[in-house]
Amino acid sequence: MAVEGQTTHGPNEQQQQAEELYGLSWRAILLSLVLLAVSLVWMKHAGLVGHGAQLGESVPVVPAVGALLVLTLLLPLLRKLPTWLRLDRAGVLMVYAFLCIAVSMSSVGVARLMFPSMTALYYFESPENNFAEFQQYMPDWVTPKDPEVIREMYEASDAALMGTAGTGWRAEWAAVPWQPWLMPLVMWTLFLLAAFIAMLSLMTMFRRQWVERERLTFPIVHLVMEMAGGRDTETILSFFKSGAMWIGFGLAAAYNVMNILNAWNPAIPAMGRQEDLGALFTERPWSAIRPLAIAWRPENFGLGYLVPTDITLSVWVFYLLLRLVNVFQVAIGYDIGGFPFAQEQSFGSYLAIGGFLVVVSREHLGHVFRKAMGSLESLDDSNEPLSYRQAVIGLVVGFGGMLLWASAAGMAVWTAAIFFGLFLLFALVYARARAEAGAAMVWLFPFYQHKRMMIYITGSEIYQRFGGWSNLTIFSLLMFMSRGFFQSMMAYQIESTKIAEEARIRQRVMSWWLVAALVVGLAGAYVIHLQAYYTHGANILEGGTTQGGYRTQLAVQEYEGLASYARGHSAPDRPRTVAGGVGLLVTVALIIARSIFLRFPLHPLGYAMVTAYGSPLWGPFFIVWLIKTLILRIGGMGMYRRLIPFFLGIVVGHFFTAGLVWGWLSIINEMYRRYVVHFG
Repeated sequence: MAVEGQTTHGPNEQQQQAEELYGLSWRAILLSLVLLAVSLVWMKHAGLVGHGAQLGESVPVVPAVGALLVLTLLLPLLRKLPTWLRLDRAGVLMVYAFLCIAVSMSSVGVARLMFPSMTALYYFESPENNFAEFQQYMPDWVTPKDPEVIREMYEASDAALMGTAGTGWRAEWAAVPWQPWLMPLVMWTLFLLAAFIAMLSLMTMFRRQWVERERLTFPIVHLVMEMAGGRDTETILSFFKSGAMWIGFGLAAAYNVMNILNAWNPAIPAMGRQEDLGALFTERPWSAIRPLAIAWRPENFGLGYLVPTDITLSVWVFYLLLRLVNVFQVAIGYDIGGFPFAQEQSFGSYLAIGGFLVVVSREHLGHVFRKAMGSLESLDDSNEPLSYRQAVIGLVVGFGGMLLWASAAGMAVWTAAIFFGLFLLFALVYARARAEAGAAMVWLFPFYQHKRMMIYITGSEIYQRFGGWSNLTIFSLLMFMSRGFFQSMMAYQIESTKIAEEARIRQRVMSWWLVAALVVGLAGAYVIHLQAYYTHGANILEGGTTQGGYRTQLAVQEYEGLASYARGHSAPDRPRTVAGGVGLLVTVALIIARSIFLRFPLHPLGYAMVTAYGSPLWGPFFIVWLIKTLILRIGGMGMYRRLIPFFLGIVVGHFFTAGLVWGWLSIINEMYRRYVVHFG
């Protein structure tokens, strides 16, 4: 059997061998760009103009899974094409990795939230909210200042409303006033590029510790590699010849098809999206256990089977404990809104885990820095995503670039340093959650909390006293970096390096390919969003009526909070600060317990994940924990391995029906408003 990445025949053997070694060819580049263009049009109509499926919110993103599925099925034919047209498995995986990053830029967690953050302070200005007072602190290079340019973004251009611009793609392009947007978008691209390189550099410094020393399992990479033909199989389609896989696929497909048909005709029975257990508790104090529902998310069932049982156990145990704590506080006469402050607990938990990851990796990190300084020549970094010298320089330059950008905009350096430091730390912990637990949810980090907790801990006055109102204004402008999920890109980075290792792709090529994906993806995101805004009006997109969709409302709320500080600064929030401390202490206690007791059943990562966003996760993880425990006790590891295709089939079936099929149907039929698919 020929080894992947080597050539055994053909007239241009050396050329093929070099091309397959690198895993990148002009065919993969061209195919990536074509599929990205198709994906952008798809996302624009399915998620922005319509509201049926947020294709960039899933893990992995739906277009990347679709491309992997289709190209893998076509590989036997593609391998028979002439050499100059032939595509191999490494090329398919490069296309997948490119789309994961590029498509994410157009998602609700990046560009979809960035544009309202740039403009809401101007469009929603009124004498009551006092937004005008803070507009002076927004530099000209971070957002257009022309009132008409911003008005038409939210209300659609006059040419589009009157129909004088015609129809089609050219008319949509002509409707956008590109000149006022050019400088701001270039500056935002530089900022996000600096953040991406900082994450890539930090990931490189931890990769060997996680992959080679700790041997993390990477459940999502396992799914991708199985779909792409496995690691050492003779046939590229072995995964699709498994009967168990098709049974799982059929179950997930049936679940989604029944839900879709129910959207057309409510008389058709369907499971719906969740089972509300909280409805069983109607009397106080037990009613305080709500919300308590099992979310039917097939991707969490399928990938949860690959998650270690101590993590799945921890997720549902800690979620139920949090709900019972709420019952207890009501029973003793308290009813504090937001209690038990789960996301604030997750903030503390992420801090503790981030510190623990650094401590555990201290020896390896010491070697990295010594290699970067040239004092450890024996350490080989030739097959790392970046050389260790490049990684250290990249981290310094990337983080420094973010600080320089924020400082030039008007943010105090000390505020930016704390904010961006938390950003990178949480990106690292989330990447660990994906590598170790295969968390198939993009929101499994304390989103919004590394900004809010800075205010909760100190109050708002200190940011104005030691930075002025410009400090607080730019702090609010950068809200999307906290409330969005740009930091989750580090997880795609390290998963891509694992894919490169499995498929014998050169790591350096994969790294810079991801950087290219970021830049091209951002350009595409700018185009489809501005075209949609100036053609339809941002006020009515993404489920909005006259005041914008959810992302616009988040931006308005952020600036309303900023304006409220001018009327009276917010004091430190002691309950939420205490909750953050509790999260930190609980996590430290779990880490110590696992280091003392070898078989301690609860995992700190499970606690961090469930406090971040546990409601859609605990139910699937409880069920899959129960099933997996029974399988291991009855049939052992043999039965466990035989059933892996079945559970992976559930994931593929869900992405196919809810992502690919419904994603396209939601473009052509307005029934998407009755059945919205949530992945993230």
